[in-house]
Amino acid sequence: MTDRREPLPTRVNGLPALPPSYGRTLTAGLAALEIHLEPGQRAAIDRHVRLLLAWNRAINLTAIRDAESIAREHVLDSLTAGQLLRQRGVKGLLDLGSGGGFPGLPLAVSLNLERTLLVESVGKKARFLDAAAGVVGLGDRLSVANSRVEALASRAEGREAWPLVTARAVASLGELVELAFPLLSVGGALLAWKRAPVEPEVARAREAIQAVGGGAVRISPVAVDGLRDHVLVVVEKIARTPSGFPRDAAERRRHPL
Repeated sequence: MTDRREPLPTRVNGLPALPPSYGRTLTAGLAALEIHLEPGQRAAIDRHVRLLLAWNRAINLTAIRDAESIAREHVLDSLTAGQLLRQRGVKGLLDLGSGGGFPGLPLAVSLNLERTLLVESVGKKARFLDAAAGVVGLGDRLSVANSRVEALASRAEGREAWPLVTARAVASLGELVELAFPLLSVGGALLAWKRAPVEPEVARAREAIQAVGGGAVRISPVAVDGLRDHVLVVVEKIARTPSGFPRDAAERRRHPL
């Protein structure tokens, strides 16, 4: 006889409630970021976290296991970009390597985005994202692509179609711009979550940024307790990306820009 694993939940009914420490940490961080969430938005983010904790016992979606740390290091870290994106008037984004749904899912909820695409090449993580998309209640404004970026960029409907691409803990900045810029419309931007000091990494990425149509780079610090070494790096797109990008992974390894 073989053991059969119980199916992983696709709803939060019956899942454990989040501990008070989660709520306190999230509330304090939102105040520091000057972000106001409507009750329905807060509840949607909470449902995402409850589902993440349930799935994480069977599938390694994140090395962070306790709810309080998830509030700080995943949810709040994602929302550090909220004010910046409001200032840009962003209405949609594509999130590369979404994994457990960060930063794309909290941003989609908090900013009430018109369209969000979570891109994840690992099948089991994409299945979680499908379930999480269902519990947050954004309907057809939030979708999941179980695909590699190179495949998305090769399709006419996806190439240079997005005003913003986000990426958190995905790759070096040089590789990120090669992956992201074919998906960005001119005038859009890549937003990457990094740790200070980031200036040497930005310097190494200059050739890649120029090659794919990039322009100015802006670095913004993060003002949340426990995340003080985190920074947001914004790379603007000022010109069309040549058709040869992104190169396949083997070529990027052999000949990094």
